[in-house]
Amino acid sequence: MKINKIFLLWMALLPFSTAIADEIPTINPTAVFINSDGNEEESTNFSGSAPLRGVFRANASGIGAYSANYEWRFTMEGDESPYLIRYEEDTEFTFTKAGSHRIELYATFVLGKDTVSFTKDYWEEIGPIRVTISESRLEMPNAFSPNGDDINDVYKAKTYQSLVEFHATIFNRWGQKLFEWDDPAKGWDGKHNGQDVKQGVYFVLVKAKGADGRVYNIRKDVNLLRGYTETGRSENNY
Repeated sequence: MKINKIFLLWMALLPFSTAIADEIPTINPTAVFINSDGNEEESTNFSGSAPLRGVFRANASGIGAYSANYEWRFTMEGDESPYLIRYEEDTEFTFTKAGSHRIELYATFVLGKDTVSFTKDYWEEIGPIRVTISESRLEMPNAFSPNGDDINDVYKAKTYQSLVEFHATIFNRWGQKLFEWDDPAKGWDGKHNGQDVKQGVYFVLVKAKGADGRVYNIRKDVNLLRGYTETGRSENNY
């Protein structure tokens, strides 16, 4: 009777033991992209402007007693060799170069003489994660109206994308520096030392660099129009 009980217990555990022995490692790589505004999007084919942060996860499962090795490979489209390799299960990277990037995870799991690999053949079948960084743009307006109507109250970039460096400075007609800023999303509110400056013509100097290597050196007049309203706005001034 005792033997029968042991035999029955072994038979009951056999399917469970076999399932464990038959389990093999797998991966399911994912990517989440975060833009400069903090917005997140999960995608395997993403287009955006620099700087763009990417969070990459292997999502490995069934590893068990296997030893795992990971290689996140970042390659520019058209190149054979990666410009970056990260040896970690999950990784982050900020894209600052314009163009199309391929991201592939080469994962290898080893248990004794048994090896499970997800390398070139795996990625040729499913296709790589792709990130396309747009070419840079920067345009500064020539006027603004800080009159408190919440329309063009701040002098800032009219359009911009894929800028990896940015610095702007406002001067008065005598060359005195009144304001400077490093974020293209921000700008000058028409004040100096907390006080409104007079209506008139000022001068802006902008130095910036794009993800595509383009260098911007912008020098132009800035018309500060305090009495200007949306009703009388001229599109040529903005």
